[in-house]
Amino acid sequence: MTPELLAEELVIPDISHIVTEDDTPVDNFQSEKQQRLLVEPLYSSQAVPPPFIAAANVGLFYGLKLDPIVPDVFLSLEVQMPEDWSQKQNRSYFVWEFGKMPDVAIEIVSNREGKELGKKQQIYAQIGIPYYVVFDPLKQLQKSDEMNGESLKVWALNARRYMELPAPFWLEEAGVGLTLWEGEFEEQIGTWLRWCDRTGKVVPTGKERAVASEAKAQEAEVKAQEAEAKAQEAEAKAQEAEAKAQEAEAKAQRLAERLRAMGIDPNQD
Repeated sequence: MTPELLAEELVIPDISHIVTEDDTPVDNFQSEKQQRLLVEPLYSSQAVPPPFIAAANVGLFYGLKLDPIVPDVFLSLEVQMPEDWSQKQNRSYFVWEFGKMPDVAIEIVSNREGKELGKKQQIYAQIGIPYYVVFDPLKQLQKSDEMNGESLKVWALNARRYMELPAPFWLEEAGVGLTLWEGEFEEQIGTWLRWCDRTGKVVPTGKERAVASEAKAQEAEVKAQEAEAKAQEAEAKAQEAEAKAQEAEAKAQRLAERLRAMGIDPNQD
């Protein structure tokens, strides 16, 4: 088929009827912070190779006449963020624009109405999201059979069905892992869901990287100061030893002069 004929047959979907932004706020402070903790480190630490898109609370449109699904966080590898956000087709994740489904979809449970273990999970499986994650920090669903008392569950797609992954959670096809982390994020202490490497080491935020870099610089400065102090101490000891040697030589010369004054050759055995 010639390029001219191919161009004639291409049809750009009409998305004028699609609502890409409805101004619905996020659920709560905890969810909002958790979403950012799962997005920012991927960009600041380059835990996965670019290009990729990591986003929070952005519509995922998988069918032209179907309502979108909105993951709390998603990660899509090997796709480029559109530059012109004034164009409607560039403001949300339209699968037909990017050519693929996201690789990871994460839901953060804030109430019992989100259907994270029901309809949403079924949709993610049907449309082919390789990894599905449910994090229940407020213990809304932990008593359910699916969560079984756990706050974090991860599933991998197998023949359009999700199979639960055992901990530690390494997402092989995505090249990154997930782990629960006890610590402080933006002055809030708690249990957070974090990306991690294969060894379980969390992917640091930009601030954590800056703090670690500053700590290393301070440590290097302290070591340099200690080395300088040791060098100065060694120099002082060398100067002291030289002074003692000069004093001993002076004493020997004065003794030799007295002996000569007495008619004794100090060099004679």
